[in-house]
Parts: sequence; structure tokens; C-alpha cells
Amino acid sequence: MRPLEVIDLGRLRYADALEVQQRHIDQRKRGEGTDTLLFVEHPHVVTMGRNGKEQHLLASPEILARSGVDYFETDRGGDVTYHGPGQIVGYPILDLREWRRDVHAFFAGVEQSLIGALRTFGIAAGRIPERGYEGVWVNGAKIAAIGIHISRWITSHGFALNVETDLSYFQYIVPCGLTKPVCSLRTLGCGASREEVMGAITASFARVFDYELVMATRELQETR
Repeated sequence: MRPLEVIDLGRLRYADALEVQQRHIDQRKRGEGTDTLLFVEHPHVVTMGRNGKEQHLLASPEILARSGVDYFETDRGGDVTYHGPGQIVGYPILDLREWRRDVHAFFAGVEQSLIGALRTFGIAAGRIPERGYEGVWVNGAKIAAIGIHISRWITSHGFALNVETDLSYFQYIVPCGLTKPVCSLRTLGCGASREEVMGAITASFARVFDYELVMATRELQETR
């Protein structure tokens, strides 16, 4: 089994997390280091994917800034989404040449990892088998968004799972371009802690992608 390093970055601004990702991406492109799953919690931020539509951003960047929300345009797939406190964001930096050179299989694996993790807490999550409805859903409400980027078979960006997120911040966007409700573990009556949920995601991710967990560390960044 291949090794996977899991790093909890704690709370980190989106721009700083991008720098951390890039360091790990560059390392894997050089054939160095190991595949890594970065966990992070961002302050309020709205990000636009490369397939995003301006009309799905319901507030201008200026209005977002006045509300304490950062705004970034990114190279990940997908449309517009929100990240904030109470949300677990995961960035898998993997070399798919060591697993399967299949973008769709990787995306489905990320979905399945989250579905399996939620099952740990008795939540029956699943997919909606229609184009445009990617991500993880519970009873018609989206609990996790996924947006990825792959360059030279190295993955970046990833997923955002609502744990105890203030869902009112989704008012600034049409989440992932869909007029569908969003939910969180808390709105579903699950009181699991951030640490418990990260542990469940890590275990499920390792099962889906055939990893051995070699270490779980917390990385302190000079960028804070």
C-alpha cells in the first residue's frame, strides 16, 4: 500500500492555503515526497471555479469585502462556492500515476470517501446521477462540494464539507450554480467534532484510494 501523509493546517486564509498546496504540488511533480491530504478551515471566502458564471455570484466582490468575505478566482473545476468557519476543506495532493490515470475515477473516489465518512455518523449521503449535480447530497440538499484541478496527473483543490457552517453565507452565491438547498452535519442533528469528522474522512479516503496512513501531523505556516 502507498503512504499518505495527513496534515491539519488549522484555520488559514485561502491565499495562504494556495501557497501551501503549491509547495506540495511542486514537490510531487518533481517525484519527491509522498501523497498528502491537507485539511484546513478557511475564514469567510467565496471562490469561483474556471467553469463559473458571473450570474451565480449574487454580490459584487466589493460587497463581499464589506461583509468580511474574501473573493478568489481559481483554476479548479466547478462553479462558485463558499468556504468558512465550521467547514472542513480537504486538499488531496496526489500523483495519479501511482493509482489510476483516470480523472473521473478520482472525482468519484473523492465523493465516495465523503459518503463513507458520513456513514460513520449514521448519515445516508449519496450522489445525484445527473450532470451538474456533482458532490455529496443528503435528502436533496448539498452537504459537500467538490472542485478539482489536475496537472501532469498531480491533483489539487478538493472538497468542502459543511459541519457546523453558518449556512446564511450561501446567500451571496448560487452554490455550484444550482438553486438547491445546502445542509450541514449540525442541521442533520449530528454533533460530531471537527477532529472526529476529519478522522472519519481520513479513514474512508485511505480505504477508497488504497493508502497506508504513515503520519498525521499539524503543519504550522510562516504565512500566518
